[in-house]
Amino acid sequence: MNIENTCNQNKIKYIFADNNNWEVFKDNHLSEKVPSDMVSNVIEEVEKFLKCGEYENGYTLYKCPDCNEKHIVAFSCKSRFCPRCGKKYIDEWVNKQVDNILDTSHRHMVFTIPEELRKYVYWNRDLIKEMSNKVAEVIKSYYRKQNKRLKYEAGIITVVHTFGRDVGFNPHIHCLVTEGALDKYKQWKHQSYISYNYLRKAWQKVLLDIFKGYFSENKKVQNLINKLYARYKDGFYVYANSRMRKADSAARYIGRYLARPAIAEYRIISYDGEKVKFWYEDHKTKKIKELTLPVMQFIGRLIMHIPKKYFRMVRRYGLYRRDFNKRAQKILALWSYMRKRQINLILVKKKARSKTWRERIIENFNIDPVKCPKCGKEMILWEVWNPKYDFIYHVEHTDEKGRHIRRYLWEGDPRLERIQKARDNGTSVPFPYGKREVV
Repeated sequence: MNIENTCNQNKIKYIFADNNNWEVFKDNHLSEKVPSDMVSNVIEEVEKFLKCGEYENGYTLYKCPDCNEKHIVAFSCKSRFCPRCGKKYIDEWVNKQVDNILDTSHRHMVFTIPEELRKYVYWNRDLIKEMSNKVAEVIKSYYRKQNKRLKYEAGIITVVHTFGRDVGFNPHIHCLVTEGALDKYKQWKHQSYISYNYLRKAWQKVLLDIFKGYFSENKKVQNLINKLYARYKDGFYVYANSRMRKADSAARYIGRYLARPAIAEYRIISYDGEKVKFWYEDHKTKKIKELTLPVMQFIGRLIMHIPKKYFRMVRRYGLYRRDFNKRAQKILALWSYMRKRQINLILVKKKARSKTWRERIIENFNIDPVKCPKCGKEMILWEVWNPKYDFIYHVEHTDEKGRHIRRYLWEGDPRLERIQKARDNGTSVPFPYGKREVV
């Protein structure tokens, strides 16, 4: 059975909801599939995702002033597990980074972790933060060894990924590095060459040092560390061939890796109620392979990539630290001006404005969501409702700040009674659409 013929909604959402698959997985498999300190967060993220786009969880209503046609837009879930909300997050992040990225060429690197160590990372997720920090340490050490007296400082951004192409657990660190550094006198030194041999061996050393310290009492891990030194004599694999000469290209390139879902929905071929079939490109052969998994195993593979609560997938070091970035931008702009004599390089750039929901829909689907489908006029914002706070705004019953407009001096705000009743009952404010039209 082709999944395209079974549902019009989000494919992954359909698979999780069908036959109560998620509830079955949660009751019977979840506790043994994720670290104990992550169980509650995984449940929260998945269940937010399953409710994404449902009007009962909040909406914005637009209404045509001419023909009274209505259009409701449900709130997004903002879950890290949701592929659709992730797309919005990526777009906003990239626009912001275009303002912060330094105007110089960058190199994209990928620091990998041997298969023998991955299970230890999976059950001890705090190791991932240490790995990001050590990637930055490897880069910093390389630049500073070029001239210890000048204390070179490069710009480094790391992005954590935990999945491979077959959706298995394969943690690795993407790293965006400036091809150059500032010295202690705030002079820019361009450097396009970075020793591949150094990267491999230095990464091996710092990574195994993390494990040596974290598992100091575990003899099995200590023996494994010695074996890995002998097995990988040239160090651990580091990919460092991608170069980006333009700053905005670098920001958009790393943005591709920021909130990419573990599997894109177009890769799901079929789902028959028991098994899920999807395809992926084999990293070694570059050939397309198909993989069929029982639905419980498929769900297990997806949820293993949900990060710990509050974990930062992106980290900035060196010239990209918040306290250093603006100064570094000015110095790079001046250096570029002196090199190219182009005055536009030192002019202050306007900050990129975040696109509105309407602009993103027009850009991605070429459809204006607030254009009335009947008469073609532009609809107006009519009401905003939230299940926790009731009506945040209503064109007829609140002002622009959401304060209730009283019809009589003695009239109270009816929302307060509904909110208090919902809190007393431990429930949400009743969904109003189609049942009551007034605040």
